[in-house]
Amino acid sequence: MKLERHDYPGVGETLYRAVLDNGLEVRVVPKKDFSTFYAAFATNYGGACRRFTVDGKQLDTPAGVAHYLEHKMFDLPNGDNALNILSANGADPNAFTSSGITCYYFQCTEGFEENLRMLLHFVSTPYFTEETVQKEQGIIAQEIRMGEDNPGMAIYYNLLRMLYAHHPIRDRVAGTVESIARITAGTLYDCHRVFYAPSNMILCVEGDVDPETVCRIAEEVLPKEKAPVPAADFGEKESLYPAERYYKTEMEVSAPQFLIGAKLTPDHGGPEAHRERLVASLALRMLCGSSSPFFTRLYADGMLNMDFDYEVDASAGTITFILGGESRTPETVLREFNAEVSRIACEGFDEATFQRSKRASLGARLRALEDFDNVCVSLAMDHFDGYCSFDSFDLLEGITAEDCRRFVAEELAPERLALSVIAPKTREAAG
Repeated sequence: MKLERHDYPGVGETLYRAVLDNGLEVRVVPKKDFSTFYAAFATNYGGACRRFTVDGKQLDTPAGVAHYLEHKMFDLPNGDNALNILSANGADPNAFTSSGITCYYFQCTEGFEENLRMLLHFVSTPYFTEETVQKEQGIIAQEIRMGEDNPGMAIYYNLLRMLYAHHPIRDRVAGTVESIARITAGTLYDCHRVFYAPSNMILCVEGDVDPETVCRIAEEVLPKEKAPVPAADFGEKESLYPAERYYKTEMEVSAPQFLIGAKLTPDHGGPEAHRERLVASLALRMLCGSSSPFFTRLYADGMLNMDFDYEVDASAGTITFILGGESRTPETVLREFNAEVSRIACEGFDEATFQRSKRASLGARLRALEDFDNVCVSLAMDHFDGYCSFDSFDLLEGITAEDCRRFVAEELAPERLALSVIAPKTREAAG
């Protein structure tokens, strides 16, 4: 095990990185004299990773296994629950599953090494019985049904199904009531064995810690062997154009809600992909951020309110642009957005706006360094994409206004966009 040190003097950060003999990536950000500790232990396995190849054998699993596995991982063979143990030791633990990763984490101010050992132990120690798996089905089924009644989730997954013809990202991370009924203890054991191997995982820690000690604890607790890294199969290549461009449904909402989205050109990870994602983020800040002409004009006209937001989500081999909020006229918002895209594609961004937005982006990223959870989770996700978020600051300096104009012109053309709308139920529908 070789521990590498990377200094980032421009932002006052130091990152230690090591790859253990079992293949685990370890990233540690020491913060001397800080009282808070944070650890994130993540696997490159999320809700969209349903078909995969390992040892030359292709396997298919039901929708919802990754999320189901997250729920069950806290159970220990002796009957204890890892959440209760960590909480009793002064830690604040939790976990999440996205389309691309599953992450277990805790924050504490004392007992860090003991809590770290417990985190690594329970995530690497599967224990399932058919009885406990069946019992969990009822709990997760209730969670799924609640999600189906949630307008925010409904409009989001409606959009993904419009954008993606067959990629599993279009399906809910939790699966369906029908799909989780096919999950058995054997399914969970198989997926844990494949995806929870240290070679497919990363441990990120920030706090007043010794990087060598973190690595030593990981070596002591985790399996010693280096397992093969599974290859997820997301199906045939998607077109850059949406499968469907407009969809509207009705739910119990007080005002129409909408999402506009587009599939962005997929990348293969690495530093160049990192730069392209920074270009996208900066371009969108200027195009539709809270101080953009587009937003301020539509806000003044009453077509948008402060719920409006946008994001670029890179997950499970996809990159998706999404913006939306509430509006009484979602179709008009889309027309106005298309007009703004056309204007920027022709005129570009003026230099003063570009420089101001770049400074704002740098400032936001600097402030984000204050949040240990943001740093650790970002480092974990970045690793699976082949880069490090601490490099963002230097990369941003090299981005030009023309880079941003080109992104808008090439990636946000009208034929690339889809509009998902949820409108309030009409009296006839309600009756």
